[in-house]
Amino acid sequence: MDGIIVLNKPIGVTSAKAVYRVRRITGVRKSGHAGTLDPAADGVLVLCLGRATRLVEALMDQPKVYRAAARLDATSASFDSETAPTAVPVERPPDEAAVRAAAARFEGRIEQVPPAVSAIKVGGRPAYALSRRGRPPALAPRPVHIYWLHVQRYAWPRLEFELACGRGTYVRALIRDWGAALGVGGCLTALTRTAVGPLGISDAWTFERLEQAAPEQYLIPLTRAQEVLAVRPIPVPPRPAG
Repeated sequence: MDGIIVLNKPIGVTSAKAVYRVRRITGVRKSGHAGTLDPAADGVLVLCLGRATRLVEALMDQPKVYRAAARLDATSASFDSETAPTAVPVERPPDEAAVRAAAARFEGRIEQVPPAVSAIKVGGRPAYALSRRGRPPALAPRPVHIYWLHVQRYAWPRLEFELACGRGTYVRALIRDWGAALGVGGCLTALTRTAVGPLGISDAWTFERLEQAAPEQYLIPLTRAQEVLAVRPIPVPPRPAG
């Protein structure tokens, strides 16, 4: 079986465990995912089976679209709700115009420091392991690409937004830096990946649906997958009014 599956990963499941579960469903051991999705996030996780594993790098280079929610009155060690939040005193909350203006500063190619609570290797060990031992590493900034960043709703301290970004972008780090630019906190509270390149969440399969379907229903064959990946550009939605 050679091809890709667009999975709708639920919250609470690691990307690795998602691969193992799909292996049990399909019976294909040679498989892997094309870009980790944190356990606290849900949405599109693309799985490659058989000879389609050679498409992993091409898939990881595809732009990704996310829908997210955050709070600006707190932060945490991981910059999301996976670790205990700490309140950030804010004398004067920013208005919506300031939040939108700050968002525009992060569009394009930027330098981003990854969170210390991440899987990035430092001396052969994941950064999160060092952080949990009380020795969070100082990670170097790296270039990432934010294609667009749009505020959807804002009512202090809650913020909802959508973005399209390139490989290696941490949405947790983005909300950290966005909050810092406003002089407030920044803690991600919800994250859904809605697309990887041209593969959208409307094409995604839940575990339950996969278990009840035949492979020809859910598998995008290798040849077709290569054609799909040739469609690299993603549509840029109109900037919300306001």
